[in-house]
Amino acid sequence: MMQAFDDAVEFHGHSCPGLAIGYRVSLRALKELGGRSADEEIVAIVENSSCAVDAVQVMTGCTFGKGNLIFRDYGKQVYTFISRQSEKSIRIAVHLTKQPETAEEHMAWAKYMKGDRSKSVLKQVHDRKAAKLNYILKAGDKELLEVRKGRTPLPAEAHIYRSLTCETCSEQMMEPRARIREGKTVCIPCFEARSL
Repeated sequence: MMQAFDDAVEFHGHSCPGLAIGYRVSLRALKELGGRSADEEIVAIVENSSCAVDAVQVMTGCTFGKGNLIFRDYGKQVYTFISRQSEKSIRIAVHLTKQPETAEEHMAWAKYMKGDRSKSVLKQVHDRKAAKLNYILKAGDKELLEVRKGRTPLPAEAHIYRSLTCETCSEQMMEPRARIREGKTVCIPCFEARSL
């Protein structure tokens, strides 16, 4: 069943341009690769941690918990989707055309970024975001998305690791994240001697 933008909004908590980007990217990927991933049929590699990733999870069924959502911290609006069955992949880079901005809108955004949450500033910021969201939802794929198809090496399927207990804080961690400090098996925060 194809999810709708409203499903992504409900999951994310609000409607915004970033969520719309993830929605559009996911629609394009699913058009190429088939239906939503019930388990690990599709792998998504996301290159940012923006609102868009919430839409990717809802739309494609790729999640961190299933191990078929992989995060690469590149800060880019780029998304790669791979079908485990066919090994086909699609890489999508988002190219937003900068919308015209009045001097008043520019000034309102500058005020907003400095913490001004007055009604007039919020109205201009929200109106601008609504226009951007509308543009993203209605733009043609060719106008918004740069798409490359091909074959991408498949990442390994999700692993289930044994749990170990940190000998310093007594919290559990997955075995590959365990460290040895002064002869004790410890978690990364305790290894780095950070206190919470």
